[in-house]
Amino acid sequence: MAAESLNTEVVMETANRVLRNHSQRQERHKLQEAPGPEQKPKPLAEPHLVPSGDLRLVKSVSESHTSCPAESASDSVPLQRSQSLPHSATVALGGTSDSSTLGSSVLSEREAFRLDKFKQLLAGPNTDLEELRKLSWSGIPKPVRPITWKLLSGYLPANVDRRPATLQRKQKEYFAFIEHYYDSRNDEAHQDTYRQIHIDIPRMSPEALILQPKVTEIFERILFIWAIRHPASGYVQGINDLVTPFFVVFICEYIEQEDVDAADVSRVPADVLRNVEADTYWCMSKLLDGIQDNYTFAQPGIQMKVKMLEELVSRIDEQVHRHLEQHEVRYLQFAFRWMNNLLMREVPLRCTVRLWDTYQSEPEGFSRFHLYVCAAFLVRWRKEILEERDFQELLLFLQNLPTAQWGDEDISLLLAEAYRLKFAFADAPNHYKK
Repeated sequence: MAAESLNTEVVMETANRVLRNHSQRQERHKLQEAPGPEQKPKPLAEPHLVPSGDLRLVKSVSESHTSCPAESASDSVPLQRSQSLPHSATVALGGTSDSSTLGSSVLSEREAFRLDKFKQLLAGPNTDLEELRKLSWSGIPKPVRPITWKLLSGYLPANVDRRPATLQRKQKEYFAFIEHYYDSRNDEAHQDTYRQIHIDIPRMSPEALILQPKVTEIFERILFIWAIRHPASGYVQGINDLVTPFFVVFICEYIEQEDVDAADVSRVPADVLRNVEADTYWCMSKLLDGIQDNYTFAQPGIQMKVKMLEELVSRIDEQVHRHLEQHEVRYLQFAFRWMNNLLMREVPLRCTVRLWDTYQSEPEGFSRFHLYVCAAFLVRWRKEILEERDFQELLLFLQNLPTAQWGDEDISLLLAEAYRLKFAFADAPNHYKK
């Protein structure tokens, strides 16, 4: 199948490359510190490559790197886990960089090359969506992210000539919904829904963006219309967070500021804002079509996914699983939010956008692959989790993980580990242990 071809041939290579580059930086850092005053640094050992055909986990990226200073760099295994990832290190594929670790000219060439590949693919009369998914798995360059997300979500057709008419028709359809339904927000039947939306939006992040009146109005309309048109679930807290990444990505086309979190949306022309609003609504709707059982009565989709995560972690890292059990920490107490908000409350918005690049290129990315990302996310913090010996402190840590400084590389490593877990444990029987 096309999806399996994408996974085995492209994503595994990407995962190995991300992990391998991270290991090289760890080794280089050790070599810089280890030599004495009269020692010459040893040449950097060629890292041991994991063959793309061998899908077994050597070690999870998240385990603490415990080699002592006396050990030579050449003895280290490339998939040894790192207790804390370097936030300024270079992203292997298409991310931000630190010029001290890699020449800026090399990185800019790589970024330009990737951007050119996207542009060539998007410029054809019919975009090859399978190739677009392969290219997008390891991150989408900012200039082409809006059009790529619209294509990967299924909102726009692959045929270039049909896109303008599709956009015009869907935008017109959305504002017909506004005209037909939005005045009913104060009706007795719908006022509770609207009131809850109105309460929830100011609690979202980033505050500088959300609290702008124009943005608040847009989000209220999007969420209310979606709730009215999907009575099986209606509005549920958590859905509100799923609007932000689409809105931010689409508005970036029209805002020059790098920090879109604090951008002044009031300066964007009204007709542009209308189009961004409609596009955001339809793309969010496409996402929710695949996970709507997360938000129906009693949220059975989330209940099931939390149980699946618990079973998955029990096979991936039995020690962490038993530690949580021994301290009576239930997965529902911390992982409910991970499923309800797709980790948006756990990582910065810039990381969510990068994460969604991959989710939209993966088959069932927001549902099935998200499970493996959550498992990798949990195991990433195994050292800190195992050090906590108190129920309250352990739960508090899991509910407030220290990710505020995370960037593209942290997400790339997380995704690489999630992909390895998917291959090692997706179809494994329950007794299969690492």
